[in-house]
Amino acid sequence: MILYPAIDLKDGQCVRVLHGVLDTATVFNTSPADQAKQWANAGFPWIHVVDLNGAVEGKAVNALAVEAILSAVSVPVQLGGGIRSLADIEGWIEAGVSRVILGTLAVREPQVVVEAARLWPEQIAVSVDVRGGKVAVQGWTEDSDLDAVTVAKRFEDAGVSALIITDIERDGALTGFNVDVFGAMADAVDIPVIAAGGLASVEDIHKLRARKGRPIAGAVLGRALYTGAIKAPEAIKAAA
Repeated sequence: MILYPAIDLKDGQCVRVLHGVLDTATVFNTSPADQAKQWANAGFPWIHVVDLNGAVEGKAVNALAVEAILSAVSVPVQLGGGIRSLADIEGWIEAGVSRVILGTLAVREPQVVVEAARLWPEQIAVSVDVRGGKVAVQGWTEDSDLDAVTVAKRFEDAGVSALIITDIERDGALTGFNVDVFGAMADAVDIPVIAAGGLASVEDIHKLRARKGRPIAGAVLGRALYTGAIKAPEAIKAAA
């Protein structure tokens, strides 16, 4: 299982928020690039970056912070938030992003996601952010009328490299993973599933790995890592 420490960007800083609400932001590092180096030096094989302002506004807002992260580390970076066109995707891949995450586009313009996956094989991931059984869009400020499996199945044969499934109602709350949510998605589609939202302890990683059915490919680590509730070495050991 691959672990992805998260760097959420708001106003140029590395923050954690509760349920995706920007007004709840706690700043953990004023230098996202420094934070990225810390996670890379700790041994994490990937870094998960989200432009929170960009996700809401529908365009890149924290581009300078993302570029600083890309310059600071050699581990691959996956990026989401405010990426709404093929031109946006191409720009970030040319800048050095290893995997581009598309969420709102996956709901509103799925054909663009399919085309992106064709143009950049293995470099496109789909973010499926679930609240109340429905998929949220536009930085989680709006709800669609689609359920998670319906959105995910749109890309079953498109060449998408991963599905990042976020349990919004647990995100940032340190309440533990709802393993059933992620497991149901992993069993429903052939695309590798990355779990996000609610990770509270190393036990959550063990539970993901222990579930019966198709394996969960990865997990995003957020607040628990920043507060020290999870230590990097024990998390990496548990995932291995």
